[in-house]
This record gives sequence, structure tokens and C-alpha cells, in this order.
Amino acid sequence: MKKISFIIPTLNASLVLEKCLDSIKKQSIPSSDYEIVISDGGSTDNTINIAKKYNSIIVKNSLKTAEAGKAVGIKKASGKYICLIDSDNILPDNNWLNQMLFPLEKDKKIIGSEPIEFTYRPAGGFIERYSSLIGANDPYAFVTGVSDRKNYIDNQWTRLNIEQIDKDKYILVKLKPRQPIPTIGANGTIFRTEFLKNNLKSDYLFDIDIISQVINKNKKPLYFAKVKSGIIHTYCESSIKKFVRKQNRRITDYYYYQKLRQYNWGQTNKFGTIKFVLYTALVFPSLFDSLRGFLNKPDIAWFFHPLACFITLYLYTINTIKYRLGLLKQLNRQQWQQ
Repeated sequence: MKKISFIIPTLNASLVLEKCLDSIKKQSIPSSDYEIVISDGGSTDNTINIAKKYNSIIVKNSLKTAEAGKAVGIKKASGKYICLIDSDNILPDNNWLNQMLFPLEKDKKIIGSEPIEFTYRPAGGFIERYSSLIGANDPYAFVTGVSDRKNYIDNQWTRLNIEQIDKDKYILVKLKPRQPIPTIGANGTIFRTEFLKNNLKSDYLFDIDIISQVINKNKKPLYFAKVKSGIIHTYCESSIKKFVRKQNRRITDYYYYQKLRQYNWGQTNKFGTIKFVLYTALVFPSLFDSLRGFLNKPDIAWFFHPLACFITLYLYTINTIKYRLGLLKQLNRQQWQQ
């Protein structure tokens, strides 16, 4: 058995994939201990050639979405652990995997581990830097407190009331029944393979749904590790156009696949939407947070925050209206490019 299976969904990801795979290759474990599973949604660029260069196992993802790609990859994986990586992720150093596996090897009750932050790179694109500064790819998650990465305003990785124990190298998190769950499950999350294979009953793996499903079914808490490490997410780099496209995809997919989802977001965000609308429309709160963040970690990328909130509010509003009127359609991913 391999020690770990890296699962990477792709669809025309040639612009980012090589850096991702190269960072895996540089890990301090021998290549015989891991496998790379590329779940491809029908790429027409150089994605497959790049994947073959790194001896990846390539499987077809006919449903094309990243969530479907994860599910396909899990079924193919043969490692003791599964690491969910996005094609625009880069592992920040060659000891990353050892750090992430440490809590899982030490404590058998822990089902998974995840980096506590997005690695901040001064030379990264301004939207990449912005995401690492607020600890989220979506400002909605930051404003409503459900994000799962540390931000540079209050140094919290989540504002949800969750039981946590500091274990020095990681934070042990207790996820309980009938309690909110942060948005864990992507960008470098590692699970025990048996947990995913035993509980995945769908053609899609939606981030926190499987955790919620198991907790509610067994009526027992699950334990998770937030490792004091980071992961690079080149998310949109400096392209506002990409940011708009990805935010539009996020809300469209949320509504389109809602009938397949297990987790009740209404439980987590009972007043989240109202809070986000007021926070964005009043402008001052987002500017105030930008200034607070800038004082803690000086970077002009903070001042993308008010615009990011407005873009998100606009797209979420338009697509919500379309959904209510029955006009929202599934996205055409034929021309999608990372």
C-alpha cells in the first residue's frame, strides 16, 4: 500500500499544474510512498502531457466539476491517506507532507488534517495575497466567520464556537453533532482513506458534507487537526476577471447542486446573508477591516477587500434571483481554463 494518494481534479490546468506537481515531487518522502491521481474533466490543453511527465495516474471525470473529480479519484486511490490538492496549489516546502501527517500518525482518532493558513507570498499576485491575508478565497466566508484559514486581522482561523486544544504543532478540533462546521475539506486537506471510502456514497465530494453526514449519522463527534503549516493557493493571481468567473461559478454550483448537498448551510449562517449585505453596502466596515489588516500586515492587497465584497454581493444577488425565478442554468465547462 502507498502511504498517500494525492488527488488533483483538473480541467485545462496547464498554466498551474506543473508547479503543483513539482512541489509534490520535492517532498522529503520517496516517490515509492505516494501516487498522484489526476481526475481530468476533458482537458484540451497540455494538462495530460504535464501529468504524464510526473507519472500520474489519469482517470476520466465525465462530470467535469472539481467535486466530482475528487470522488472519482477517491475510488481509484490506493494510499493509506488521501490528500486533496487543487491544481493551483503549491506545497510551500519539502517537509510539508511530514508536518501534515504528524497528527494522523500520532492520534488514531483524528480523521483528517488541514493547513491552518494560506501561505503569504510577498511576490504573489495581489488576489493571491488578499486571499492569504483574509484566510479565505471568498470574502463572504471571512465576513460571516466560517472560513477555515488564519487571517491577519485577529489571527483566528474561524470565528465559530468550536472546541479546540492546542497540541503545539497542531490544533485538535472537536466537531460535534448539531453544531456548525467551518469550511474544511479543500486546498491540502488530508483524510484517512478508509474514512472517505467507507462514507462516500455519492458521485461528488462536497468539502464538509461527508463530515457532517457521518457526525449526524453516528451522533458522535469527529476529531480534526489544524496543522500549524500553510499551503500556497495561487487563486486568481492578479486577475479580477478570474475572480469574477470563480465567484460566479461558486454561487451557481451552490444552487445547482443544492439537492445533492448534505450540510445545512442555513444552520451555520442563520444571519450570515444579512450581515454580509449590510457589511458590503455600508462600505465603512469593509474599509475599516482593510485598514486594520494593513496596520497588522502592510500590503496594498488589503484594499481589494471592499471591491471583492461588492463583486461577490452582486454575483450572489443576481444568481439568487435567477435561481428563485427558475432561470439559473448549469455552467458550461467546455471552455473552462484554470
